[in-house]
Formats: sequence, C-alpha cells, structure tokens
Amino acid sequence: MFPELLRAGVGTGQAGKAHAAMSGLPHFAPKAKRLIYLFMNGGPSQIDLLDYKPGLEKIYDTDLPASVRNGQRLTTMTSGQTRFPIAPSKYKFKQHGKSGMWFSELLENTAQVADELAIVKSVYTEAINHDPAVTFIQTGNQIPGKPSIGSWLSYGLGSEADNLPSFVVMTPSWSAKRDAQALYQRLWGAGFLPTKHAGVSLRAKGDPVLYINDPPGVDRKGRRDMLDALAKLNQIEYQKVGDPEISTRISQYEMAFAMQASVPDLIDISKESKATLDLYGPDVTTPGTFAHSAIMARRLAERGVRCIELFHREWDHHGDLTRDLPLQCRDVDRACMALVKDLKSRGMLDETLVVWGGEFGRTVYCQGKLERDNYGRDHHPRCFTMWMAGGGVKGGMVHGETDDFSYNIVKDPVHISEINATILHCMGIDHRRLTYKFQGLDQRLTGVEERNVVKNILA
Repeated sequence: MFPELLRAGVGTGQAGKAHAAMSGLPHFAPKAKRLIYLFMNGGPSQIDLLDYKPGLEKIYDTDLPASVRNGQRLTTMTSGQTRFPIAPSKYKFKQHGKSGMWFSELLENTAQVADELAIVKSVYTEAINHDPAVTFIQTGNQIPGKPSIGSWLSYGLGSEADNLPSFVVMTPSWSAKRDAQALYQRLWGAGFLPTKHAGVSLRAKGDPVLYINDPPGVDRKGRRDMLDALAKLNQIEYQKVGDPEISTRISQYEMAFAMQASVPDLIDISKESKATLDLYGPDVTTPGTFAHSAIMARRLAERGVRCIELFHREWDHHGDLTRDLPLQCRDVDRACMALVKDLKSRGMLDETLVVWGGEFGRTVYCQGKLERDNYGRDHHPRCFTMWMAGGGVKGGMVHGETDDFSYNIVKDPVHISEINATILHCMGIDHRRLTYKFQGLDQRLTGVEERNVVKNILA
C-alpha cells in the first residue's frame, strides 16, 4: 500500500486517523488551537450595534455632507436617491465592563462579556455587494474558486479529531421576516486544495450528515467489509493513475464510517447540565436555532474539530431595520455570550479563537423613507465592526475609530485580509508562508498585496 493510504487506515478495518499538520507548521507557538467563526451574513448595522454615534441625533434627517460621502461608489438600491438623509440609531447605548465599551441595548447579553472582547471598529473591504463580499472575506478573493479560511486551517494544521472532520459548518435559522441572501457551499469549499479540507455541513433537519445512517439491510460489519473491498479497488486505480484525489476519497469514506459512531454522541445534548442549557437560553434544545448551533460549536471544539463556522443569515436590512434587527439580535445575542462564558468556564477560551462579524457594514443615511421609528440602511464597505475573543486576543479593548457618521475610518484601518492574517497568527501561522502552488502561483489566503497582523489586539 502507499504510505498515505496506510496513514488513513485503509483496508485495516480501522477508522481514518486524524491527518497531521503540514511539515513546519505551526510556524510558531499558537495561542489558539481552534477557531469558532460566528458569521452574520448580510452585513450587520454597526451604527445600531457597536459603533456609538450620539451626535447624529442633532442632525436627524439632514443630508449626509458630500465631503463625507466623497464620491463613494453606491449600490443600485440608493444610487437613484435624490437625498441621503441622516438616520441616527433609535437604540440606546450603555458602557459595559472595566473598559467601558459601548454596546447597543440589542446586545445586552454580549455586553456581559465585554472584558473578553477585542472590538475592531475600523474593518473595511472593497466589495459592495453580498456574494463577492462574503466570498472575499471567506476566501481572500471576490472571485469564487479559492479555498475558505477553514479549509486553509485544515490544510495547514491538520486535525485533532480522528472521528470528525477538521472543518464543520452550520447554517442556523433566522427570525427576521424576510428571505435571506443565498449561501453557497463554495463559501466553505476547499477550492484548489485537496477536497478532504472542505467544510462538512451539519444539518438541522433529518440526518445531521447526509447518509450517516446505513440503509435497511446493511449492518456495521457489512459496511466495514464493503469499505475494505472498495479501498482495495481504489488502491489499484491509484497505482495506475496516481491521482491524489483517490486517496482523499478513500480517507473520506473512512471518516464517514467513523462519523456513523461519533455524530450520534455529538448531537446528544441530554447530558448537558441544566445550568449550561439555561445559559444558552430556551432555543438551545431546538435543532437548527443559533443557540443550538452555538452549543454544538462548543461540543465540536471539545472533540478536536479545527474550525467551526456558523453562518447566520438575513442581516441585510435595506428597509424595516427596526422590525428585523431586534429579531436577528434576539437569535444570537444570548448564545454568543453563552458560548464565550461556556468556553471560559471549561478552560477552553484561552485555546479557542471566537470571531464575530459580517461581510460589510451599513450606511448612516437612510435607504427609502425615513421615520423616527423605522428606517433602512444600504451596504457600506468603507467601515464596519467585528469582534474577537479568546486565544491570542487581548480582551476589553477597542481598536480603530470611525468619523462622526460611522462612514469613514479615521484611525487604524483594518482590511478584511488583515482580519484573516490575524486569525492565522493566533493559530500559529505566518500568513505569508502558508501557500499552495496553483496555476503557477504561490496562492495564499491573504492575497498578494501586503497585509499586516493587527498586533494591537493581540494578548
């Protein structure tokens, strides 16, 4: 047998073994062993959540100065507007934690862990529409086809789990009263990397993983015998053509076999303490909710999964923001707080990097009709807010500043590729050195332009 097939346990009647890190990785001692990425798909409104601008109330319904907009590219949703009226947030803000960070009343639970968070208010991107923007922050390129950040981590650092994938994705339900932007599997795909590094979706309905259960008439021994026989046939084909994807396919068959035993235990939260379940809130026992996905993220992290990502959809509030944003925050606010507290109580937060954010922000001016209690906001790539907590991050701090309109960055800009560079750094990876040769180029997650780690937020 070929060495890589032996390492996968092929033909031995054993479950596939965790694949090792690349030679020479990590580049330096990591602060975090794993990543939990809480992605708010659609573009959360930083002005209504984390970027407090009290001065806007005095200029309600006045036009955004042309000197502030400064010829910025607009979407087709607002490019035809004759006015760009200022829409202050209707939500109250308070200071929290020893650091006195400002949080909207919509994030009153997240505010409880303020001293664990590094809030970055000066994130920016070049993409102004959803699909290229999400693709950009997830893969480092607006054009589809590149590996996602979870796939890069799987490729570079390998896996600590023998019976679960190194990269798992969940797409929890949402409460806003509208349809959401589409999600595509390529957002957690492996691109040009070997396909074993692609994210595996954990589903909320039906079997948590497709075909996890054997069909009628097939028992565990029969499945094992079938896989051993199939592996021998695949080995013959591998000898003939040498395609590495054949060995990948064999190892994935073995992983699927292992998951038939590991997944039922993973999704059974009946042994979680009442205190833990209460921390996440009443939705935690309903599969498919964000709260249930959050506790599953912790359970996956406990079992050695390298990267866990939750895509929570419908933060795209062009209109009726005051109706829909509270519903979205109600979905995630308590669960985000619970996840951070839960990880910390188990001694896991120091080795787990938690990241929260979307693909861009929202405009200070109103899209459509402006009312005191109802308004909408268009896409805004020039500045938005993200937060990080846990492994490698300094808690209780704010990095970057925006102007009085939350429209332009005035201090410490952070490109989305620098967010990714910082995530890799916390995982012990020099983003400039994690590369893969494809189409004659040494490809990397952070692209070819010079990008820097956000050192100010590092512990």
